[in-house]
Amino acid sequence: MFVITTVFDVIRIPPSLLPEPTLQAIHNEIDKKYPNRILPDVGLVICRYGDCVRVGNGVCVAGDGGSHHECKFRLVVFRPFVEEVCLGKIKKSSAEGVQVSLGFFDDIFIPAYWMLRPSTFEQKTGLWVWTPRYDDDEEDENGGEDRSSQQPTASAEAIECSQEGKNLVGEEDNRYEMEVGAEIRFKVKSINFTQVTDTVKGRQATTTTTAHSSPSSSFGMSNNKTTAEDSGAPVRLRRSSSVGIDETRDPPPPMHIVGSICEDGLGLTNWWSGGDEEEDPCG
Repeated sequence: MFVITTVFDVIRIPPSLLPEPTLQAIHNEIDKKYPNRILPDVGLVICRYGDCVRVGNGVCVAGDGGSHHECKFRLVVFRPFVEEVCLGKIKKSSAEGVQVSLGFFDDIFIPAYWMLRPSTFEQKTGLWVWTPRYDDDEEDENGGEDRSSQQPTASAEAIECSQEGKNLVGEEDNRYEMEVGAEIRFKVKSINFTQVTDTVKGRQATTTTTAHSSPSSSFGMSNNKTTAEDSGAPVRLRRSSSVGIDETRDPPPPMHIVGSICEDGLGLTNWWSGGDEEEDPCG
């Protein structure tokens, strides 16, 4: 989730900091410039990592008053890798999907087509609801495997209500609502970096996407810029696209993560917490 990246940049020391030690002044300027900043195709900068690796000689520019130094330094960056499993909390829910927050980063979205199936969005409550079915047909389709160990474990109140009303409501017992503020486990499917520029044709948003792909689908794309890692799976597929955007609308976020919960074990963490049931009551 967090990586260390090396950056080369020219750091300007303002005249007010010239009396201080050069290294300390450069560290102060880096700490002002980079944290909470998104570097295109890199990630969200958290903080500086250690001292500068290299500091060049200062150069004074006429009329500027400051000292400019070529520096090489390292930064701690938030950049989850594709297929990484992360924990967050649901911030917002809509018919298009669910927005997830990590506390320090909110631009995470789980679209409707990557929900745990079968899931539906209820307009009345404004929540997504997962309604698993554990019938004989589903067991036959999965080779007759025992799915009892894969069934989620609800809270004690939910289990009690389910047992009391089993004969009355039937399938309505298998309802697991994704409430706002609940902890959710999701898998990263793609990371998008967007840069907005003003051109003669208007505002253009150029998005670079890093996603997971099979080796067979990572070549032969004529409309997108594609790079693939060397032999072996998984392969990271990178593609870039540019579209015009309306000036009256807010531009897309500079960094956007698309997640998925369409696998067993993903979704709300309380769905899969079976610690109490796994304990031996006999000690």
